[in-house]
Amino acid sequence: MRMHLSAAAAGFLLLAGMGAAAADTVVIQPEQETVIKEYVKKQPLASVKLPGVELNVGTALPDTVELHEVPNVKYRYTVIDNRTVIVDPGTHKVVKIIE
Repeated sequence: MRMHLSAAAAGFLLLAGMGAAAADTVVIQPEQETVIKEYVKKQPLASVKLPGVELNVGTALPDTVELHEVPNVKYRYTVIDNRTVIVDPGTHKVVKIIE
């Protein structure tokens, strides 16, 4: 009986962890992405290099990276290694990389 409870508890914790990870996933609606892309095209920025930082969704950028506002959009953007990066201004985490 004890073995069954431990396995069930472990399974529950695993599923709870997966749920928490899924809650961190940011979905940018296609309309918002279009607005961001059009704005970025009109407001080009110089590309920044961040040695030692692997650029992926979820990567937290250093606070020294300047983020730029897109009107009427929650997220900010910057250009790193010639890639437009959409960032959550509260956490400085990359939420999308626009190629």
